Amino acid sequence: MSSARPAGLPNVEAKEPAVLVLPGPVSRDQVPGLCDDLRALLAATGAPVVVCDAGGLGPPGLAVVDLLARLELTARRAGGRIRLRDPDPALHALLDLVGLRFQVQGQAEEGEPALGVEEAVETGDPAL
Repeated sequence: MSSARPAGLPNVEAKEPAVLVLPGPVSRDQVPGLCDDLRALLAATGAPVVVCDAGGLGPPGLAVVDLLARLELTARRAGGRIRLRDPDPALHALLDLVGLRFQVQGQAEEGEPALGVEEAVETGDPAL
């Protein structure tokens, strides 16, 4: 009796990422509660990354930067990371200005080509 492995790729169930919706505008009093929510979400799901929906944060400012920095620190201390969904372009620019880099859902990670982009190889190029 033998049991051969089926041909093809194994069936892997796709999981939806854990999502934390960030309300706007955010006050300093809300930050500890949102950090607790993030910590609980990481523990409950076991997900390494929580997607923070930043679409409703409102106008970017230092309060939003402080919130995102504290959320990232909370996630790292819990063994995870956060990824932003739908951040305002001005928020993205402000985060770059203050030196904070966040992964943004739907963008290629650093060092990876964007989806659908293939590198072309010229014939006669020496192998590296």
